[in-house]
Amino acid sequence: MRVALVCETFLPDVNGVTTTLCRLLEHLQQAGHQALLFAPQGAPSAYAGAQVIPLGGMPLPIYPEVKVTPPQPGFTAHLRAFRPDLVHLVGPVVAGAVVPYVARNLRLPIVGSYHTDFGAYSHHYGFGFLREGVNAWLRWIHNRCQITLCPSTHTLHMLRQFGFRRLRIWGRGVDTERFHPRHRSMAWREALGVGSDKTLLLYVGRLAAEKRLALLPDALRGLANTHMVLVGDGPFRSELERRCTGLPVSFTGYLKGQELATAYASADGFVFPSDTDTFGQVVQEAMASGLPVVGARSGGTLDLVRQGETGLLFTPGVVTDLRARLRQLVADPDTRNRMGSAGRRAAEGRAWPVVLNELMRYYRVLAEKRRFARR
Repeated sequence: MRVALVCETFLPDVNGVTTTLCRLLEHLQQAGHQALLFAPQGAPSAYAGAQVIPLGGMPLPIYPEVKVTPPQPGFTAHLRAFRPDLVHLVGPVVAGAVVPYVARNLRLPIVGSYHTDFGAYSHHYGFGFLREGVNAWLRWIHNRCQITLCPSTHTLHMLRQFGFRRLRIWGRGVDTERFHPRHRSMAWREALGVGSDKTLLLYVGRLAAEKRLALLPDALRGLANTHMVLVGDGPFRSELERRCTGLPVSFTGYLKGQELATAYASADGFVFPSDTDTFGQVVQEAMASGLPVVGARSGGTLDLVRQGETGLLFTPGVVTDLRARLRQLVADPDTRNRMGSAGRRAAEGRAWPVVLNELMRYYRVLAEKRRFARR
């Protein structure tokens, strides 16, 4: 099979979409398929055997990791030369507008996958009046796809209410070998000044307003023998550091590879206050690392965290409820261990090969329909 993928965020940026793309390209290569990737300038020229065609653009103001990539010359020629069986729009924002026209001329089916709730993000950056327009724009793009894949049931129901059509569920996988409890390191904790007598809470991800990180300082106040570590960076970091002055909180910046796996496994619990994430890849990574999760009762977290079994859910945006759930977790090490073990078992059922084979089934159905139509 020959698959062309179009995205507006990729390496060197680190986010859930990039992780998904990397695993998908690796899977396609291992299975003997051919892939071509259109990605923003600055990406590597190739990845996992796939040529990467650079797209000129500029950062999206509310989400710099995504590049605004308007229509540009050469796109159709590259597609025609590659002769794909289908095109996959991975989180389309701007480039996705022209792809349906090109694909229709070349008689190619289009798969769309929805990754980021830009409508909700616009609200957190003071552009709430744009929310309906943003959703209408994305609906216009996705409804020109033969199928749109949603990362969670919450996202599917939300998009259906907004008028998106032909929706299906496609979750995300997790590397259960890279993220594993065996990477726990007391030396890593001690380097932060956190001994075995303290509970270490962890957040991993973009430090941005839409992640609801403003809840953390008030939620942490009064928690005994507790230290919070935030892994990541972003536009809200300096403000969050100011608000956390005097609190037992550490900021590490972005971590990758073994350092990130060690950070996960060395913590005692994972905190994910975001209520805008369509999935929450970091939640799965935390669960694979054996951590119980305290997350907002919203978005993709609802598909991942089972209340009282693999973690605790709090009312989105309510700091008193978040504080109560954190206090509950900190006070009971046995419950933490039980939830962490259950989370690890759940993550093992969502390893990347399982999830990517689901995607390949969608690919095969559309490719077969195309072959039948051509005959």
